[in-house]
Amino acid sequence: MSRAKLYLHKKKTKRLEQGQPWVYAGEIERMEGEAEPGAMVDVLAANGRYLVSGYWNPASQIRVRVISRQPEAELDEALLTARLLDCKAHRERFLNEPDCRLVYGEADYLPGLVVDRFADVLVVQILTLGMDLRRDELVRSLVSVFQPKGIYERSDVGVRKLEGLEERTGVLYGDCPRIVEIVENGIVMEVDLVEGQKTGYFYDQRENRASIAPLMKGWGARSGIALQRRPLDELPEGWEAAAGLRSVESVTAQAASAEGSIKDASVSGETALVPVNRSGKVVTYPLWDGATVLECFAHTGSFTLHACKYGAKKVTCLDVSDHAIETARRNVERNGFSDRVEFVVDDAFQYLRQQAKGLEERAVRASGAAGGKPIDTSKPMSSGRTWDVVILDPPAFAKTKGAVEGACRGYKDINLHGMKLVNEGGYLVTASCSYHMKPELFLETIQEAAADAGKSLRLIEWRAAGKDHPQLLGVAEGHYLKFAVFEVRSLA
Repeated sequence: MSRAKLYLHKKKTKRLEQGQPWVYAGEIERMEGEAEPGAMVDVLAANGRYLVSGYWNPASQIRVRVISRQPEAELDEALLTARLLDCKAHRERFLNEPDCRLVYGEADYLPGLVVDRFADVLVVQILTLGMDLRRDELVRSLVSVFQPKGIYERSDVGVRKLEGLEERTGVLYGDCPRIVEIVENGIVMEVDLVEGQKTGYFYDQRENRASIAPLMKGWGARSGIALQRRPLDELPEGWEAAAGLRSVESVTAQAASAEGSIKDASVSGETALVPVNRSGKVVTYPLWDGATVLECFAHTGSFTLHACKYGAKKVTCLDVSDHAIETARRNVERNGFSDRVEFVVDDAFQYLRQQAKGLEERAVRASGAAGGKPIDTSKPMSSGRTWDVVILDPPAFAKTKGAVEGACRGYKDINLHGMKLVNEGGYLVTASCSYHMKPELFLETIQEAAADAGKSLRLIEWRAAGKDHPQLLGVAEGHYLKFAVFEVRSLA
């Protein structure tokens, strides 16, 4: 029997011709033939010209999800395997780490499918009826292409209801331990496959997390620390680490350090370039040049870990979830950063406001003292702390178009108070994963926050999701992640 055919209304072909992967209900004029929900159909223009093939679902507003632009293509095990091999080749070309997102739905020409690899286990999300009906073929193809020890399903997402599907979780293949360890940018982290958010971990920020490296050093001068040349025989024990050396033996072995810490160490009396404080005392703390960092919405502490790896002196790791903070604590411990991280369980909105309020109270008190006014010291003040770098990586505030207005208020609130807590000339790192929060609106919201906070922002970096989250040009839904680094200065 010939496959069912869907004919579009006149002038409704442009989206598909520009590469769009979906056909909406309102674009379809009529259907010729019959097809079971989830079966493949061919989509034609009003004049009968072939456009695409895909699986269809009459219960969804997205009637057809495009699989191929060749007529009579079938989403069988052979095609699934071929597409997965393409996914594998893309990741091997652009990523240096095996732990990553292997399949990203429409952008990998496998609509309705997300696959993440965590060590030897694959975690899959099957989001659509058409893909759900091919579950067995999919598992066989995944095993064939990636040879995992286990495959775990995390299809516990509300979008399945729009497809007429129930939420599902559980083992699909092999051995799937609940907790696995992954490596990201040289950092070891645990992932909870069963109760972790989404598929267990957010890979989309991997390259963005690495991008904060330049922000983590260069802060010693604020504390009055400068590099000076001193004779080696006058240096205190432990100076090597603070000067960027592993041991005193490397002084003569590295007469000219790649990092510029040692110059002509073996010539004319053997001297070294070392950090010295305002009192002229040699600093022996290795992280004397590191930043102080606040990470809000930390989840499992991924930005905290990267901050420590890249040289941060002290990091405050904050999340509202006890479970998340305990996971972050274990991740910090396994990487040897415990002495540099403090953990806070609190609502980020409340915490940021409290710190900003403390700063304002101190400013008022200082102003009064300067003017000779009596100060009521019996009234306790909020803590009012500041940091060199403040990182805001909140969950999506706008999951629907109707939630955008409220999301703008939320993003403005956290960014306004967050930038108030950045030391002069420091950096605000801020992100939004709300698709409905368009890039222009996100930047406009941050600009409004800066104006209200009396701050001038200089955009240093603007990024999106990483290379394991490719984007189809013209498919706005894939452009959900916005990530920005701003230098923060006062207007006054």
